[in-house]
Amino acid sequence: MSTYFETVSKSYVDVPVSDAGVDTLAFLEATEGLIKMFDLLGNSAFAIVQNDMNGNVTKIRNRYLATPTQSATLEQLVDNEKGEKKRTATEGLLWLLRGLKFTQVALARSQADKKEELADSFTKAYEQTLKKYHSFVVKPLFTVSPTSVHSSLPRLYKGCSLRARGMIEHERRTNTRREQQLAMKACPYRKDFYAKLGPPEAPVDSELSKWNAALSDIIARLEAFYEKTNAAKGM
Repeated sequence: MSTYFETVSKSYVDVPVSDAGVDTLAFLEATEGLIKMFDLLGNSAFAIVQNDMNGNVTKIRNRYLATPTQSATLEQLVDNEKGEKKRTATEGLLWLLRGLKFTQVALARSQADKKEELADSFTKAYEQTLKKYHSFVVKPLFTVSPTSVHSSLPRLYKGCSLRARGMIEHERRTNTRREQQLAMKACPYRKDFYAKLGPPEAPVDSELSKWNAALSDIIARLEAFYEKTNAAKGM
């Protein structure tokens, strides 16, 4: 019987990587397969993580559709956008890579320690990857769902200075990140998750290892590219 990795339209193993960079469309297709994996975790709290990743995928795809010949690879896409005032796709890719690394590290931990539950794997992966970007401590402004917050933003912004609006947006994002941390605590048991990846007789472990290793290589390559070109400056 097939594993989850055989059901997605594109695996990271199959994403072309050349001297010019990581193939944009293939990368996005493989990433959409990863995002769907969160459905296997069986908790609606992870919709927050999925929505964030999907939003960043959309930003990158929109840029590709607008400038396809200059965006064949992710590196070319970022280079082509660097002279613009708003580098929406560049920032989207940066945050997508951070989310992907969080997921990749969590799954790598889970494979390395067969006794570690997913909640622990994802929590420790968060501390290793995303936590440094969410390190500020602020008093919660919102105690409602992100959906309610989004719908109330125009009312909150009314009459506010630009500085005040910036503070409100900062608080909103912080509140969302807290919910992302709570989502990690909602992970299913390890055995239940792996059962959804494939039946006992299927090569789930080997397929996950290949898939995760390919993702790790892509992340490392793009992180080095951002570092070398200083593409994340101001983000």
